[in-house]
Amino acid sequence: MPVVRDLRVLLRLRDFRRLLAVRLLSQGADGVYQVALAAYVVFSPEKQTSPAAIASAMAVLLLPYSLIGPFAGVFLDRWRRRQVLLYGNLLRALLAAVTALLMAGGAPDALFYVSALCVTAVNRFVLSGLSAALPRVVDTERLVIANSLSPTAGTLAATAGGGLAFAVRLAVSDSDATVVVLGALLYLCAALTSLTMAPGLLGPERAPVRPRLRAALAGTARDLLAGMRHLAAPARRGAAWALAAMTAMRFCYGALLVMLLMLCRYALSSGPAEGLGLLGLALGVSGAGFFAAAAVTPWAVGRLGPERWIAVCAGSAALLEPALGLPFATGPLLVASFVLGLITQGAKIATDTVVQSSVDDGFRGRIFSVYDVLFNVAFVGAAAVAALMLPPDGRSVVLVVLVAAIYGAVAVAMSRFERR
Repeated sequence: MPVVRDLRVLLRLRDFRRLLAVRLLSQGADGVYQVALAAYVVFSPEKQTSPAAIASAMAVLLLPYSLIGPFAGVFLDRWRRRQVLLYGNLLRALLAAVTALLMAGGAPDALFYVSALCVTAVNRFVLSGLSAALPRVVDTERLVIANSLSPTAGTLAATAGGGLAFAVRLAVSDSDATVVVLGALLYLCAALTSLTMAPGLLGPERAPVRPRLRAALAGTARDLLAGMRHLAAPARRGAAWALAAMTAMRFCYGALLVMLLMLCRYALSSGPAEGLGLLGLALGVSGAGFFAAAAVTPWAVGRLGPERWIAVCAGSAALLEPALGLPFATGPLLVASFVLGLITQGAKIATDTVVQSSVDDGFRGRIFSVYDVLFNVAFVGAAAVAALMLPPDGRSVVLVVLVAAIYGAVAVAMSRFERR
């Protein structure tokens, strides 16, 4: 298979192997941690979950990224990225252990959300650092392949971590705290693995600077404006369009995820345990779609170009999402999970490639942090819209049609830009 051959080529690169190992462990831990949170917030038998409750939880956990994200970019362009991966994962291991103690002790929800917020806040630094560092360990000719395999492998690791979390939760009497402890151990392993790389390997190119906090905060707005001007230049207009398209597709994905949670919790299951199992199956099928995207996208980008491939992904979603979603049945839902996994990851691989190949190394941290902010604002906005539109059982024809219309608009916009 071409994807296996490409993976063998990349795995010959020692530094790529090490960066990939950090990503796999880190995102595997993310999968474990996120499933534990979902099980605790959505599928606990004593909790009566509503779309508004899910939207509130997403807002608490994700909206602060809008403040943290830009600062992460500024520091990633000043700090050694290897050190960000090391200390970020160490801190997440400690904070995840605190979350487990709060779960086990039945602490108030407010304390639980604060702890979870801290874990996911540090995640912005780690994921942005991984994306910004990839061009430092792969040459330009292999960048598209690396963007297909590395983030997709990370997503599959997160999916595998989620599956492991389900297994541990069933084996240890539905203990969400035990699952979070497992996530903390994986974060610790990711931190130790980062030590196999030299401190200066991952850049940035200029000598690392440790500015005083006040000076860094004062310069954040100026640095971000410089990054946005860099992105707005004619030579990088394709990156700006790709980011806008991916943001809209992220909105669609967020709205459909909230609908999936409610359908699994109420409409398609007889109780929380069965609903959690169905959610795990749907996420596993979606992970298979991510893997298929890794196999298909390099060929598609080579034939069509990244912008046209994004348009094809969005157009396919506009046609298939209502056909598979409107029955509100388990079989079509699982097929839709695969299709949306393939489409979403395929578009993301193309977007990452456009951004990385268009943006100078000294600006990548800032641009990828803005990328993350757009992702999270779109995701939370989608959850809020879904909370207003979804009935208690999750069945909403209006939401399915709205999402299809947005996908269609993205396909048209990207097609027109590509032709120009």
